[in-house]
Amino acid sequence: MIKEKNDDVIMNDDITARELRCLGDDGTQHGIVTLQQAFALADEKGLDLVLIAPDAKPPVAKIMDYGKFKYQKEKKKKEAKKKQKIIVLKEIKFSVKIADNDIGYKVKHAREFLECGNHVKFRVFLKGREMSNPSLGAAVLNRVWPMVEDIGVKDKEPKLEGRYVNMLVLPKKDASN
Repeated sequence: MIKEKNDDVIMNDDITARELRCLGDDGTQHGIVTLQQAFALADEKGLDLVLIAPDAKPPVAKIMDYGKFKYQKEKKKKEAKKKQKIIVLKEIKFSVKIADNDIGYKVKHAREFLECGNHVKFRVFLKGREMSNPSLGAAVLNRVWPMVEDIGVKDKEPKLEGRYVNMLVLPKKDASN
């Protein structure tokens, strides 16, 4: 029956209201009772009195095993975290003066990444004077796109960002996923 410092839950001796609407641990409603009666009900069952709606008129308190409640809440949070999918972003870099066979080699790796369900960011680095004509970088990415469009979805069109022209490709969602 000790309140932890980092909790923002009002319970037991921290409750200051004179009257409470009291709920039992099994869902029974005890109605509007005084604070002393609510403490007596909680002590009778060996449980905590937790304020669940402090702004209500009168405030609502529930008799519960707060330690068990907190444990189950943490367990649910961990379970939800396990089920979420982690997105992996792979990056493939090109230059403006890249040869066709080099593009083919790099696209082969990008296809493998997309088949594994990873996102792929294609980047063309612009050096020196190439910065004055970023459409050259977009042209390289437009040569790459037909090679991956059967297994990918273009999330972002080729766009200049700093010294790079970027294009993001996501794997296609098929019926097996």
